[in-house]
Amino acid sequence: MTRIEIDIHKKAFPTRRLSAEQITIRNLRIDLAADEFVCLVGPSGCGKTTLLNIVAGLDRDFEGVVRMEPAEATPRIGYVFQNPRLLPWRTVRENIELGLAKGQSVELVDLLLDTMGLGHVQGQYPQRLSLGMSRRVALVRAFAIQPTLLLMDEPFVSLDAPTARRIRQLLVQVWLERPHTVLFVTHDLREAIALADRLLFLSHSPTAVIHEIRVSIPRPEREHESSVEAFRKHILSEYPTIRSLL
Repeated sequence: MTRIEIDIHKKAFPTRRLSAEQITIRNLRIDLAADEFVCLVGPSGCGKTTLLNIVAGLDRDFEGVVRMEPAEATPRIGYVFQNPRLLPWRTVRENIELGLAKGQSVELVDLLLDTMGLGHVQGQYPQRLSLGMSRRVALVRAFAIQPTLLLMDEPFVSLDAPTARRIRQLLVQVWLERPHTVLFVTHDLREAIALADRLLFLSHSPTAVIHEIRVSIPRPEREHESSVEAFRKHILSEYPTIRSLL
């Protein structure tokens, strides 16, 4: 049961002018409750991926702090990228087991492969898989380490609508069975509503949180597109400036 505190005072990148810098994130504060599913929604180029890289510890060149409570010596952070990033010279199962801790049981891998409908392809290489299957493998790889925090960077972008919907359902199913904190980046408001406990809307760069909305639809009702669409229209009616962020 881990809470995450994200407090970024400034994240900047150098520019061609030595005396100048481009500020990407300014005074951004996010508190994630234990086992909470939070979606970040914001325009392209606003710094969403940069934020995830900071939280993951891949980018330490910023002013601020990312803190987990209670603190872990080595926090287990799963990261699902836009590109599945599977190693082409390893099989599906080998890609997944590569991230396991030494001595960790593979029983969970078997269960996750079965849940995601991938048991029959576990011995194949990534180039034999469809994009949808590759994204499911990336999800299994992230879940298999039993993460404290799962970061997801538009993992279903470029998928056709039925495939994306099916994988979202599988994601929620596995998350409900093994709850942990999730920070999910998307620019698709319908997707965010279908998944999240809470929506955080990010401004154009320099990024800051400008709206926070809790999704009040019971999870079973989110299976119905009409419920999701009604909530989306309600949000856009209450907060018309959100349209410019999508």
